[in-house]
Amino acid sequence: MKEDAKLKDIFANLMIKRVPSYANKFFYSLGFLSMICFAILIATGVVMAAFGPTWWLTNPTGQYLRSIHLWSTQAFIFFMLLHLLIVFLTSAYKKPRRLTWVAGALMFLFLMAEAEFGYVLRGDYSSQYRSLQGADFFNGSGIGGFLSELNYRQIYGIHIVVVPAILIALLFVHYLLIRTRGIAKPYRKDVDYQVVDANHITLFVRGGVLIAAILGLSIIYPSPFIISTSIQSVAQQDPQLMSQTLLSEYTHTSDTATYLDNIDPYTFNARTIYVAQPYGKLIEAQGSRDQLAVFEAEPTALQNAQIQNATDYYNGKTKQPVNNPLVSVIGALTTMAGSGLYQDSLNSANPSGDQTTYAVRFLGDTGVLDAKAQALGLTTDQYGMLKEETNKFPVGAWWLAPIGVLDHTVLANDANGDRDGVIIIGAFVMLLIAFPFIPGLNAIPDKLQVWRLIWRQPKR
Repeated sequence: MKEDAKLKDIFANLMIKRVPSYANKFFYSLGFLSMICFAILIATGVVMAAFGPTWWLTNPTGQYLRSIHLWSTQAFIFFMLLHLLIVFLTSAYKKPRRLTWVAGALMFLFLMAEAEFGYVLRGDYSSQYRSLQGADFFNGSGIGGFLSELNYRQIYGIHIVVVPAILIALLFVHYLLIRTRGIAKPYRKDVDYQVVDANHITLFVRGGVLIAAILGLSIIYPSPFIISTSIQSVAQQDPQLMSQTLLSEYTHTSDTATYLDNIDPYTFNARTIYVAQPYGKLIEAQGSRDQLAVFEAEPTALQNAQIQNATDYYNGKTKQPVNNPLVSVIGALTTMAGSGLYQDSLNSANPSGDQTTYAVRFLGDTGVLDAKAQALGLTTDQYGMLKEETNKFPVGAWWLAPIGVLDHTVLANDANGDRDGVIIIGAFVMLLIAFPFIPGLNAIPDKLQVWRLIWRQPKR
């Protein structure tokens, strides 16, 4: 009995007991509702990480948890945005609560990053395309050399360990500041309010309704899934495209080989990674003659002629050439790709342990990812990333709408859009964090006077 009493005391001390009367309104439940979403995300994320991608993509229970995870993300960001808006409109960031705002703003920013990393890990086509686009964004920012969305293992570790740990720490600091300083009271002396008992029952009822809504929406509108694209499927459906891409990797004319951004993290030799190494493994396994060595031993003039001959052949301008060892190499690799062994070879070739960068970059070079994104309405000029692949509920990353607006206006004709986009977003982030400390700017909410609606006394 004593232990039960102690637990009740601990629980009671966690909750704020006396609050201004308006604090029992729905708008003052937003932080609590956000915390519930975070708890659901941690619970479902732990289970999904334990069973792995195959389980959450193919098993009915795993698919349902995947949907719960998605809807919890949607709700978490929605309530966090509303919470941030209410704090802004009521000037609840004023002294002595500036650090509370800073902790909350940092939580929101890390949540945005966590959501994007989650999309990269989904294991479907969206993961591939978003990782390719996100990698360009990081490269434009100058940090792509050590943080790449194409590196599945790196993003996986960041998503399930690093960012959640940061969010938990910030949540603890944020709650501690609120618990010690209480709910922000009106800073204006002309606002009349009463101090009443906090209605914890209503608060938990709202939390229960939210949980039920997430569970229900996950059944009615499950997380969409479009199977990821593989090099094997490209080789089987369009062997000519596969051969053209292989040839462009060898001649250093592919997108990867000619990549240009603020930084270029793809410093590997495309010829070595996409042609020489997999072909070497193939002839070693088959015990066949090394046609690549034959080609590279030829005079430069003959090599150039055979490269042109191979280019014309794969573009449909000539018939299959005779005695062209480069065509033999490309043909063997195309057949290897159709069997699935080529992508396996790429996945095992990265010394850093990253199993996805080489394959996703190659798929990007084929153009199939962009073509599929265009057909699904996911490209930048279609406000891509703001919706899901199936154009049905749930909506996608609607919170990225400001980036879509930037892409269509300020950055529409900007050759350095990734870099300049990062500069604009970075400036906004710094402004958001420092907002309570900027004279004049931090007085804007008071002039808007929306606080009159939020602080209105409830009917007695």
